[in-house]
Amino acid sequence: MMETLTNDDKDQIVEKGISAETIEKQLDQFEEGIPFVNLVAPATYEHGIYKISAENREKYVNIFEEKMDTLCLLKFVPASGAASRMFKAVFKFINEYNPEVETFNAYVNREKAFDMSTFFIGVEKFPFYKEVEESLKEKFPDFEDMSDDYQKYHFVRELLLEDGFNFGTYPKGALPFHRYKTHPSTAFEEHLYEAALYATSNGIAKLHFTITEEHQEKFDSEFEKIEKHVMSKTGVKFDISFSYQKKSTDTIAVDMDNKPFRNDDGTVLFRPGGHGALIENLNDVDADIIFIKNIDNVVVFRYKHTVAEYKKMLSGLLMLIQEKAHGYRKLLDEPLVYSDDIEKIKTFLEEKLSISITPHFKMYKEAYQIEYLKEILDRPIRVCGMVKNEGEPGGGPFWVKDENANISLQIIESAQIDMSSKSQRTILQKSSHFNPVDIVCSVRNYKGEKFDLTKFVDPKQGFITNKTREGRELKALELPGLWNGAMAHWNTIFVEVPLSTFNPVKTVNDLLKPAHQVKLA
Repeated sequence: MMETLTNDDKDQIVEKGISAETIEKQLDQFEEGIPFVNLVAPATYEHGIYKISAENREKYVNIFEEKMDTLCLLKFVPASGAASRMFKAVFKFINEYNPEVETFNAYVNREKAFDMSTFFIGVEKFPFYKEVEESLKEKFPDFEDMSDDYQKYHFVRELLLEDGFNFGTYPKGALPFHRYKTHPSTAFEEHLYEAALYATSNGIAKLHFTITEEHQEKFDSEFEKIEKHVMSKTGVKFDISFSYQKKSTDTIAVDMDNKPFRNDDGTVLFRPGGHGALIENLNDVDADIIFIKNIDNVVVFRYKHTVAEYKKMLSGLLMLIQEKAHGYRKLLDEPLVYSDDIEKIKTFLEEKLSISITPHFKMYKEAYQIEYLKEILDRPIRVCGMVKNEGEPGGGPFWVKDENANISLQIIESAQIDMSSKSQRTILQKSSHFNPVDIVCSVRNYKGEKFDLTKFVDPKQGFITNKTREGRELKALELPGLWNGAMAHWNTIFVEVPLSTFNPVKTVNDLLKPAHQVKLA
């Protein structure tokens, strides 16, 4: 397949920092297709998911709090999401509604646009309501005398379009999420307050945001605007860093015959590889404990202590498991390892890390048993909060069998599951929890050296999707998701956390939920 690439194509690939071997593998994936995962069972209570008692929760919190000032802590926030997706229904309204032709209610009934009904029923509760309303009154002196239909029409235009607040082009993190007495706060600001409660060591909170380059200025100006205020409220200093998704993680697109897709100017089309590309960004940061949480999953201040308590609980559990795992790994380097020690380590892996040890283990020679255990212990560790399934979209925790018959705990998206298989659908239907992206990581080995996280990716957990460009069909390749296949070969622990810790803002109307309201009605 590489022979179809011209010298200009190869120059383009080099310029992006992508190896020829990587392109070849991607083209092979289009040819071969990406197999569905093989679900064995859902992860449930007593079978892959820990349910922590109140007593143990307090114990784990105390373990973390006692040592947090001796640790390097970092909060890692994927924040490249655009606000435009939040406003999908509102953009549709702008494009299709004409107050000269029909009433707002007629539009809602015609388009079944019940999201817009909800939007305007709660409009005064949105954090941006006051500023948009004031701007409209300045632009239109007769605004208050307009009909309700015209007021609605002008409100959404002012909110989203370029000659108004232009929120439709904002990154989600720089959008107002909550309204306090003094000011509307952004999701970015709320992450700082949250980090102050659980990701602070010696009075400094380190946060790393992955953003798109075009939005760097907005985040910089937002931090400049709020830094002193947040510092005075929390007593914490903030060390903020940013990174972009690397061009070298873009993936080649192909046409429907699996040949490289070409733009009108003859160049090969490359597309961003999805959030799985961020494993490179995560690999570039270093800390004793790394917290991973999406930019839109924040709450107003009064709920933050509950969120912080569970983050500390996950961290304390991680520290206990890590201490044990590193101790055992060190033991395996001793000149003499006893069979009792081997059995003890095997039991630890099975019972605490939910590792499915090969049934042939007892038949191995002792030296190979030791190598086998070393390989398992020489992995990054993640403790993932899991929420009871209440019908929210998102991936879930499952036991999965790979092509080598190894069974492990994985976070799987529905797109990875063969829905034409009755047995796979049945396993999916029996799942009890889903993934809120609430992850605490340890990325160093027992010697304190940082793992190369790119070595623990399962490339066969990517996605091939059909897209169009300039009216032509194409196939796009998404890399294995950051918390899916990009962490497939990590040691994984799933722990139940309450639904109250998961409050994402996927649509603008989510901002009307109690977790995002400073004052409840």
